[in-house]
Amino acid sequence: MHNLERVYRMTFASVYPLYIKKAERKGRTKEEVDTIIYWLTGYNEKTLRRQIDSKVDFESFFAEAPQMNEHVDKITGMICGYRVEEIEDPVMRKVRYLDKLIDELAKGKKMEKILRA
Repeated sequence: MHNLERVYRMTFASVYPLYIKKAERKGRTKEEVDTIIYWLTGYNEKTLRRQIDSKVDFESFFAEAPQMNEHVDKITGMICGYRVEEIEDPVMRKVRYLDKLIDELAKGKKMEKILRA
C-alpha cells in the first residue's frame, strides 16, 4: 500500500520530463510522448500544459483526464514485473498503461502499433 500512496502523491510534472528523456535517449521525440499522452487521456496541448503547470498528482491527472481511450484494454504485457492488465488498482493501472506505452516508444515500436491502430 505504501507504494500506491507514493505513486498517488507523485506529481505528473515530475515524471513527464523523465518520459521525454527516456524517449529522446532512444531517438524518439517529445512530440511522440505527447501524442501517446493525448491518445491515452484525451488531453490536448493546452490542457496537458495546464496539468503540468498545476503540478497535479497522478491520481488527479487521471481523474481529470477528459476521456481515457476506449482501446486501453488492448494495452497488455509486462511492466515493472506486473501484467498491466491484471493490476487491480485503477489509478496504478492507468499509470502503468502510460509507462508501458512509453516503454514501447523507447523500444522502437511504430506509433501505429503503440496507439493500437
